[in-house]
Formats: sequence, C-alpha cells, structure tokens
Amino acid sequence: MIQAEEFKGFSEKTVRFFLDLAANNNREWFAARRRDYDESVLDPARAFVVAMGQKLQRLTPGINASPRPDGSLFRIYRDTRFSQDKAPYKTHMGIFFWEGKGPRMECSGYYFHLEPPRLMLGAGLYMFSRPLLERFRKAALDPEYGTELAAAIKKISTLPGVSLGGQHYKRLPPGTDPSHANAGLLLHNGLYSGWETEIPKEFYSPALIDFCFEHFRTLEPLHRWLNKLVAGKFDF
Repeated sequence: MIQAEEFKGFSEKTVRFFLDLAANNNREWFAARRRDYDESVLDPARAFVVAMGQKLQRLTPGINASPRPDGSLFRIYRDTRFSQDKAPYKTHMGIFFWEGKGPRMECSGYYFHLEPPRLMLGAGLYMFSRPLLERFRKAALDPEYGTELAAAIKKISTLPGVSLGGQHYKRLPPGTDPSHANAGLLLHNGLYSGWETEIPKEFYSPALIDFCFEHFRTLEPLHRWLNKLVAGKFDF
C-alpha cells in the first residue's frame, strides 16, 4: 500500500508528458510511452492521493481518497462515442476527493486539475442530478439555508482569484421571484468554486500537500454547505 511519506512531489517529466501528449494525441504515441505515463504520472498521482487524503481528514473527516482510476483518479482515456473530437486521451490530470456515500460525481468534494502550464484547485459539485437540482433550488430560496449559502459564497468570493462556476440555464424556473437575493443561483445546474495559477514550485516537492490544503481550506465553506444538501440534512 502506498504510504503518505512516499509522495515526493511531481516532476518535470509529469509536465512534459502532458505537453507532449497534447502534440501527439494518438494511440501509437501513447503505447510507446506507457511506461513513462505509469512512472511519471500515475505513480506520483497515486501517492499524492494517499498523502492529500490523509491531510484532508483534518478538514473533512469523511473525505474519500482512493488511489485508483475511477476512484480519486480520473482515467486518461476520453469517451469519444458522442464527440466530434476523436482524440483518445485527456491532456490533463484530474483528481477528486469527495465526501459522501453516493457515486463520486453526485457528491461534493475537492478537485485537483493539472493542465500545463496551469494548475487549478476547486471545490463543489460539478452537476446536480435532477432530484438534487430540485432540492438545491428549494434550499437556495429557503430563509435559513439560502442565507447560509449566500454567506459561504460571499466568504470565498472575496478571496483573490477565486471564481464561482456552474451557471447553465438562461431563464429562471417558472414562478421564481427575480428580486430574491439568491435568484441567480437558480440558473445553475452545478455549483463549484475554483482557483487557478501557473504551476507553482511546490508542485515538484512534498510541499504540494500543504499548498493544496491551504487553498482547499479557503473553499471549504461551499463544500460544507453542498455536502449537507447531498446528505439530506436540510429539513424543508
């Protein structure tokens, strides 16, 4: 089993692999460099998941951190069945730490995204299921829960470089009072916050764990509210 102390940082080879893959996104190129992918990307990513998961327990005790593809690690293979872009591989690395007992993509959590030359850290829930969307809309307009949500968004939105995402719809649901302070949130089909930067020097050392932890901690208020929503803790 990978231990937390085994994470020594990612390397220049990690970054170079994705830059080269972007220029050579085909199966022949990838097959010839499968060992490079395993050693420079997958192995340190697994160690990162274990170390980051242990650290996140201090912030979110119920966090799920699984060092395997389709766990915290998103697979590098693209689903091209319904896409005009038939490039077979993702040119980024995605890692997700989620809270809850349901499927990971139906839970809120913390997201790590490397796409050279940028690193993005985020928190939240990318897309609501239909039942969860209805509960979210009720909660967002609720005098108590909606006020809590507005406070969480205000807290993180004042931080430099943090953005709020998930807006999708063009019109408010029928019957919505457009003057309600949270009415604009009903245009969302997901809710998440993110912070982006050039790849920092910490990326190449164990210091990446503390670097990510501090930024995840700033985004935690939104995750905490969403996790209560998913867990059904709001009583309407």
